[in-house]
Amino acid sequence: MGRVDGKTVLISGGARGMGAAHARRLVAEGARVVVGDILKDEGHKLVEELGQTAAFALLDVTDPASWATAVELTENTFGPLDVLVNNAGIGGGNRALVDIKLADWNAVLDVNLTGTFLGLQAGIRAMTRAGGGSIINVSSIFGLRGIPVIHPYVAAKFATRGLAKSAALEVAGLGIRVNSVHPGMIVTPMTHDRAADVLSIPLGRPGTADEVSHLVLFLASDESAYCTGSEFTIDGGVTAGVPLGASPVVSSPLSNGENRA
Repeated sequence: MGRVDGKTVLISGGARGMGAAHARRLVAEGARVVVGDILKDEGHKLVEELGQTAAFALLDVTDPASWATAVELTENTFGPLDVLVNNAGIGGGNRALVDIKLADWNAVLDVNLTGTFLGLQAGIRAMTRAGGGSIINVSSIFGLRGIPVIHPYVAAKFATRGLAKSAALEVAGLGIRVNSVHPGMIVTPMTHDRAADVLSIPLGRPGTADEVSHLVLFLASDESAYCTGSEFTIDGGVTAGVPLGASPVVSSPLSNGENRA
């Protein structure tokens, strides 16, 4: 028996990267998944791989009508919407704050923030009809901390985190849970051209999209039934604190085998 048997899931930005990994994981655990994306060829190819429990919806997350169409397709194909993964996002910035063009700022916020907002609206309407559900906002560790030169991305990811909290408070009485996921450096098509050592990672390596998918699976499942308005970090320890070089070896008072439990 799968952990999300019978659940219907819509994933935005689901055709590649973390979104595709989430789709594979959720289908493997019994869900029926609609892959929503503007990348038609990649989306159809993924759905063909996943089989009869997956479908593709052309989804432009910046367009309310596109969201409505994707949700309608989801409901007509697999039944009431149980889970929405607000995953679609783009990078952007890489300029000093004073050099960012307004058009570039707006482009990042349109996808990463407005897209999430519109997803929340569409998901809440559908889940109100369904009698409840789980919405997962994919944010970032840069929704928890700052970093220079990618200011539009940071602003959007902080806001995505905040929206999860305010929405969770508003819709808890409807049986709808809303949480945010905060990946660190994850190997995806969006990060493949970045140096692996761009961050000091205590665990010593970037994460994989599949590792993030285990967390998304938990939040999609009934195992997380008491979790809402929360943030879940998966970053190899990056946000735990400021590393001071090699970890010191500390002698434990129990190192001689004495058991004081």
